[in-house]
Amino acid sequence: MILVGNQRGGGSDLATHLLKAENDHVTVYEIRGFMSDDLHEAFREIQAVSKATKCKQYLFSLSLNPPQNETVSERAFERAADAAEERLGLREQPRAIVFHEKEGRRHAHVVWSRIDPVAMKAINLSHYKNKLNSLAKDIYLEHGWSLPEGMKDKTLTDPLNFSLAEWQQALRANRDIRELKQVFTKAWERSDSAKALNAALEQSGFKLARGDKRGVVAVDYLGEVYSVARYANVKSKDVLARIGDLNALPSTEDAKEVFRQKITPRLQAISHQQTEKHDALKASMRKRIKELTVLQQDARSALKTAQAARWDKEQKHRQARFRTGMSGVWDFVSGRNALIRKQNAFEAWEALKRDQSERDALVYNQLGERKLLQRLKARMRAHIREDQRRLDRDTGDILRMDRNAIAKTIEVKQQREQMRARYRPRSPSLSR
Repeated sequence: MILVGNQRGGGSDLATHLLKAENDHVTVYEIRGFMSDDLHEAFREIQAVSKATKCKQYLFSLSLNPPQNETVSERAFERAADAAEERLGLREQPRAIVFHEKEGRRHAHVVWSRIDPVAMKAINLSHYKNKLNSLAKDIYLEHGWSLPEGMKDKTLTDPLNFSLAEWQQALRANRDIRELKQVFTKAWERSDSAKALNAALEQSGFKLARGDKRGVVAVDYLGEVYSVARYANVKSKDVLARIGDLNALPSTEDAKEVFRQKITPRLQAISHQQTEKHDALKASMRKRIKELTVLQQDARSALKTAQAARWDKEQKHRQARFRTGMSGVWDFVSGRNALIRKQNAFEAWEALKRDQSERDALVYNQLGERKLLQRLKARMRAHIREDQRRLDRDTGDILRMDRNAIAKTIEVKQQREQMRARYRPRSPSLSR
């Protein structure tokens, strides 16, 4: 499983984050080494102890994420936490384990205190990233999981890295940043001149323009401006060399004006209708997920109640084996009580394992139910992306036409879309 850890303070904020209801299910699995069994109070204890030191980052937080399609038991997560604790030098430090379930996946968060109560100083966690990466690889190999490409070879990491600014720009335009980068990369690879690059980008609804800082950019019909060098992952000087004369390109404002005059009003109306349809699909999906989450929470609550009642009944049965009065004295002297205690301890341990097995079985089954919905959600997202790509292609087609044919072409494309909607396979059904 992927292990991501960091030193941090802010125990109260961390506890609030770990208990957030935005997950389908949140389970506080373990709170060890604290006076309180409440997560907020436990982290406040660590903060109070840290006041006697100069340590500001008095916590170490670790997330444990197994592969998407693997089912992992509570005990396997706990073993991974124990191994991380050993390698990081946090043995027997107070810790908490919280499970999160969302979108059909389960992962865990482990939080340790870094403060050594005897030495009254923070435990040094040198090279903890390297230690966690090594442990993560060992866990993958132990379970027989396929190693991620990044673990096989550090040069095989995701090439579609993007900055926060690029991600926010994509959100404003309601686009997937990874697809945007692929559009620009493929357009760059297929072209060898400014004309060819502009034509390739127009196929996806972009128009080349001259940036404000003498760079080369692309503008879409929403008015968003994208750096060609950044999104195609090439050097600015290579882009300038391919473009040649920058003055031959329109300015960003001129490019936006082309969109405004030609297609923006009509396409915005089409885009608005498309957005309403997509919002309805998303709302229906959110409703189904919420309903399933409530049902699953009720099932877990019912299991917890039933297990508690059974435990009490079994405890009474085990306790009833001890006789009272003179018989009890004789049992104590003869050693019979010692044998009963051993038998009771063994049966109690077996009962605990049985209860945990039942909880795991219920969680595995519920994760399977949630994954079915997640696959349907993925189909819905693919359907939405295809709608967006189709709109982009239509935008590119219109860009290459003269103004007199635009209105007629849009009307023809709308009629074609209506016919396509009648005869193409239906979009994912969210009612079944």
